[in-house]
Amino acid sequence: MPELSRFYGIIIRMYPTDHPPPHFHAEYGEYEALIDIQDCEIIAGSLPSRAFKLVKEWTLLHQTELEELWQTARQSQPLRKLKPLE
Repeated sequence: MPELSRFYGIIIRMYPTDHPPPHFHAEYGEYEALIDIQDCEIIAGSLPSRAFKLVKEWTLLHQTELEELWQTARQSQPLRKLKPLE
């Protein structure tokens, strides 16, 4: 699964053959959550509150790019990396 970004111990990935709605996977230690790209909310799984706040901030910064990457992934094209949260 392609890694889109990594910051503060959080790994952001997107599966090319994943199901709608458009989302990505955020991993933090033993936690994993699916994050809806459009509303920046957890649709499955869980993250600690602090990690989720960082993921939400990063999502809002890259929302348009994430939507484009979702379309790219659905076409089985290679995904590019996005800048981490600094």
